[in-house]
Amino acid sequence: MTKAADTVPAEGGSERRRPVSRISLSLSEDLLCELDTMVGERGFASRSQAVATVLHRSLVEHRHEVGDRVMVGTITLFYDHLANGLQQRLADLQRRYIAEVISSLHVHLMHNQTLEVVLVQGPATTLQTIADAMITERGVISGRLEVVAALIPQIHPFRPDA
Repeated sequence: MTKAADTVPAEGGSERRRPVSRISLSLSEDLLCELDTMVGERGFASRSQAVATVLHRSLVEHRHEVGDRVMVGTITLFYDHLANGLQQRLADLQRRYIAEVISSLHVHLMHNQTLEVVLVQGPATTLQTIADAMITERGVISGRLEVVAALIPQIHPFRPDA
């Protein structure tokens, strides 16, 4: 394994160098062909970038499944806004989990349908509980939780004496 430096964007838009490790990977011809197709279709700069992106996503999913780390994510809901009491039940769930629900945005679509995106942060299992409660409400057509291994920075520190 050799190490090299890779330039990556840092906070504030400046660039910093971060060491990367080079590894050898053995793939079947079919899998390599599919990888090359994906690299071209998705516009990755290289096979390495594509593999790193896919691997990162898999590692985030693994952390979500096996741990209770604090993560940030979105719950995306697609629902019939005419379903009796659904919007109130979804709002009540957001209030019940006020510590984890950061924000929500809903967009009215055609044919009495609504797309709602809820920004959440908290322990992975709690986020899954919130998503499951929302997705299984009567009138929700589909829903999905997406999490990433990152945190929203604290904007204003809590000071109980202030």
